Amino acid sequence: MGRGKIEIKRIENSSNRQVTYSKRRNGILKKAKEISVLCDAHVSVIIFATSGKMHEFSSTPLVDILDQYHKLTGRRLWDAKHENLDNEINKVKKDNDNMQIELRHLKGEDISSLNYRELMILEDALENGLTGIRDKQNEFIRMVRKKTQNMEQEQDQLNCQLRQLEIASMNRNMGEVGEVFEQTRENHDYGQMPFAFRVQPMQPNLHQRF
Repeated sequence: MGRGKIEIKRIENSSNRQVTYSKRRNGILKKAKEISVLCDAHVSVIIFATSGKMHEFSSTPLVDILDQYHKLTGRRLWDAKHENLDNEINKVKKDNDNMQIELRHLKGEDISSLNYRELMILEDALENGLTGIRDKQNEFIRMVRKKTQNMEQEQDQLNCQLRQLEIASMNRNMGEVGEVFEQTRENHDYGQMPFAFRVQPMQPNLHQRF
């Protein structure tokens, strides 16, 4: 018994719809790969789910297929917004090329084709650049000198503070030594006992002769 014909319409049940989408998506991608291999065909398939997730297969780069489609059909694949963006990109590329040429000229390269007026403009640009570089160098030198002076002043202040601390420390030590000396002298005077000496002549009657 063969399978019944399925009516092609939106599946209302979300679970059944998701299962059907997964099966048929895989089948389409499989068939696209098979026909590209079996028939050497250029195939590109892009599928977007309702969730926004993308699945794709391309036997050759997608850009090449789109270019070929554009050439064969003549249809415009890009709207005005994308065309303006493409024009802007081309403008940026052109400006970049011009800047590269000017940079080579500033280096002294490829200037044989320049006329007198262009050479004068180039010379003015170089002189202005040198003036700006010199001004920047002078500004840097002034900044370094000022920083050096500030560091020297800070060093002098630190040396002065160090000398003051050394002098204060010496004064404090001298005061402590004086106090110890005074205390020692007082203790010595207090502990010394008075002694009386009497001189006796070696000959008892010597003093009577005088």
